[in-house]
Amino acid sequence: MIIRDKTNSFALLFAWHGTILPKVFPALMVVVLISAALVYMAARHYVSVPEVPAIGFTIFGVILSIFLSFRNTACYDRWWEGRKLWGALIADTRHIIRDTHVLEAEARQVMMYRVMLFTHLLRDRLRKKAYPFDQYRPHVQLTEQQWQTLPGHMNAPQYLLEIVQKDLAGLYKQGQITDIIYSALTKHTVALGDIHAGCDRISSTPLPFSYSVLLHRAVYSFCFILPFSLASSLGIWTPVIVALIAYLFLGLDALSAELEEPFGVQENDLALDSIVRNIEREMLCSLGAELPPVIAAHKGNLL
Repeated sequence: MIIRDKTNSFALLFAWHGTILPKVFPALMVVVLISAALVYMAARHYVSVPEVPAIGFTIFGVILSIFLSFRNTACYDRWWEGRKLWGALIADTRHIIRDTHVLEAEARQVMMYRVMLFTHLLRDRLRKKAYPFDQYRPHVQLTEQQWQTLPGHMNAPQYLLEIVQKDLAGLYKQGQITDIIYSALTKHTVALGDIHAGCDRISSTPLPFSYSVLLHRAVYSFCFILPFSLASSLGIWTPVIVALIAYLFLGLDALSAELEEPFGVQENDLALDSIVRNIEREMLCSLGAELPPVIAAHKGNLL
């Protein structure tokens, strides 16, 4: 996720890193070159290209704008829902920090480390990448079989929550916690499971492929036809105006594709590494353990 300096609005005009411009720049240059070639050939009377009817082109542009707006709204909703789910995860881990003080010190420490490992595994599942998590092994009290099963399990976060719930049930059966405490702590594991399910829903259900392809083709068709419609009326200003309009349409198309998958590692995706580290730091601080360093942004990009 891009972290920008909000005090320097002028620099925003010339920003390159973290913007959508590098992704659409090749297509944008093609459109500008077509525009420049048409203007040059028309000025030299080398060729006379029939102008695209303005009414048809205008209707095409209006309809395309409406559908692009709908798609961008849908993609941003997915991004924002993902951020709300991870915000709920932060809140629930803070509740766990407070509510687990009813447990014995060792049992509380084990549960806290397991919750930290859960956030780590959830991020790995959403990003479809495997990060090392051996640092948790001495603290989570998993059997050798459970630890070996964890990396290759079809749903590692769910498997870990199952272990957490099983051990809470064991403490209840042994009389170490009351039914009220068991019920209160169970609500937290249920909340973690709900967050997991919500993230899975976003990750496994992209926008319909045919809808995305249709809009993508329509955007590129519109941008490549644009010079033929404006060249006769704008003259030498055609490449400039075409570049601005094409940048808007191509940029919105590329941006919506990026926001559609909020859990990735692209520059505008959610900073899951930083969120996981902050959760880890808060829980370790409560345990009185050494804190890992804060993840810093690299070139304005916070992962």
